[in-house]
Amino acid sequence: MPKRVLVGYGVDVDAVSGWLNTKTGAPPNLTDVSRGIFGATVGIDRVLKLFDKYGIKATFFVPAHTVESFPEGVGKIRDKGHEMHVSLTLSCPPSLTLFLFSFFSFFLSLTRGLHGYTHEHVSTLTLTQEKDVLAKSIEVITKFTGGKKPKGWTGPHWETSTHTIKLLEEFGLEYDHSYMHHDSQLYYLPYPPERLIPTTSGYPNGLGPSADSNIVDEVPASTWMKPMSTLKPSSIVEVPANWHLDDWPPLQANFKGAGSVSGFVDPHVVERMWKEQFDFYYREAGEERTGVLFL
Repeated sequence: MPKRVLVGYGVDVDAVSGWLNTKTGAPPNLTDVSRGIFGATVGIDRVLKLFDKYGIKATFFVPAHTVESFPEGVGKIRDKGHEMHVSLTLSCPPSLTLFLFSFFSFFLSLTRGLHGYTHEHVSTLTLTQEKDVLAKSIEVITKFTGGKKPKGWTGPHWETSTHTIKLLEEFGLEYDHSYMHHDSQLYYLPYPPERLIPTTSGYPNGLGPSADSNIVDEVPASTWMKPMSTLKPSSIVEVPANWHLDDWPPLQANFKGAGSVSGFVDPHVVERMWKEQFDFYYREAGEERTGVLFL
């Protein structure tokens, strides 16, 4: 069987929502908000024009805030009918292979997927908040698409919680695009490890040994020197996430001094990185003979 690398294009239409996600309730920077408005209006038109020019069909992940705030722009995505239909053959158990044929056809025919309401960093939410955001997002997109319930989700900023996978199952979702257990194969997403103990190094008070015998000076290293528990698969199919195939880190200028985002990288460098990763997956394809590259 010939080698194949299946390439999918994904667009996150964060628009204003990402800038509203201040986490503390602090007012957003209005210049950033204006950038989000640009994305939901001018940006959408330019991206759709580009896809039309090259005959590309893509999947759009749209925060529910964007759907409700910019129905005209998001409606253009819906009305353009961005669909892809491909066949997928993997060297894997028959039950998974049969499922992936139907799943990948479904996944690539989506016009939009779940991406939070205001691009919330899920790792900072309570269980109730995470459930409420998921429920509201499903409600908004289902109504906007005339009753077609979304089946997939990608974590805003690719952040998740210990509850996320079970919530995706609870709400009847079929796929996720947030994790990195593999870089080029679809797989059943495992639940978080039941045992995953972080290191507590140094002195808890940060000041060194205490003269008060009632204060614990340090945590014994033996408390964290334990292996991770065995992973158990869920029913959610994972379409691998990969920061090296995301254009946000290299192209987003960071003026606020937090994180590692750089910006101002030559777009030709990004293009070369993506092409070289395609070449790698094609060259190194093993028994699967097929790879999935999602940009």
